[in-house]
Amino acid sequence: MSVLILAAEQDPTADAVVHALAEHDTVVHRLDTAWFPAALSIDAELVGGRWTGRLSTPHRSVVLEEVHAVWYRSPGTFRFPEEMTAVERRHALVETKLGLGGVLTSLDVLWVNHPNRVADASYKPGQLVLAARCGLTVVPTLITSRPDAVRRFVAQTDHPVVGKMLGSTVIGEEGRFKAARTRLVTGEDLVDLTGIEVAAHQFQHFVAGKAFDARVIAIGDDLFGFAIHATSAEGRLDFRRDYPGLRYERLDVPDAVATGIRMFLKASGLSFGALDFVVDDHDGWLFLENNPGGQYGWVEAATGAPLTSALAALLVRGGTT
Repeated sequence: MSVLILAAEQDPTADAVVHALAEHDTVVHRLDTAWFPAALSIDAELVGGRWTGRLSTPHRSVVLEEVHAVWYRSPGTFRFPEEMTAVERRHALVETKLGLGGVLTSLDVLWVNHPNRVADASYKPGQLVLAARCGLTVVPTLITSRPDAVRRFVAQTDHPVVGKMLGSTVIGEEGRFKAARTRLVTGEDLVDLTGIEVAAHQFQHFVAGKAFDARVIAIGDDLFGFAIHATSAEGRLDFRRDYPGLRYERLDVPDAVATGIRMFLKASGLSFGALDFVVDDHDGWLFLENNPGGQYGWVEAATGAPLTSALAALLVRGGTT
């Protein structure tokens, strides 16, 4: 049996998991889908209701029926020959996504996490509804394209209100990348909300009585909690604004929150999650969001928590989706 890791070629976190799996004397195959078609090929045949065959590179061959767990770690997109026309490239992309991707995603093994479940989890409004159903306390939230709705949401609360991206917080423009972090909605913003009407936007109450941020890394049934203490106003608003000013410590997850997290992940079909909470001055935990492919190396390095070994152990155990 073997573990298949689908990750970018340059990924230190994936490197660490490969080394940890080697300590378990487990066969590990690491591939990047960006290698297709130049250095990766597929030969799969449907036999007895399951795909059998191989993924091949110049250096290794992955027998599909021997894979018992897959770690889906943001691999690259397919890279087709430059001499192909744009029409040919679009056609090849669709066919390869449905063919190679379809074979892989039909493997009935443990996925950490299955790409279809990752796609489902990208809908943050759905996360909030599911979290509430699982007994987690959620932050009051508005999704709107109406300026008057923003003003109403701000007027009906004594809390500050923040605007947050629903998707990626990195925006590419004119060859440069910009980070779109959480920001406070000010009185000046409310005077002119031009542009709100052209897209959907997310607004949430900012917990003025915030004691600290908390991140919970869920690996299978194991939960690892971390308190993230910001030392600056920018960091308190969004800890990603001031990484040098952060302090970390291990944190026990309250039983009720742990139960809700496990229910949430099971209902989402996820084996791994990086969940963000705000903990208020009364030790109340308020759910913000879950990233099914979230980074964890930085809190592991800061606290010594055994996250890599826990992930390796989960992949070794394997199972089915």
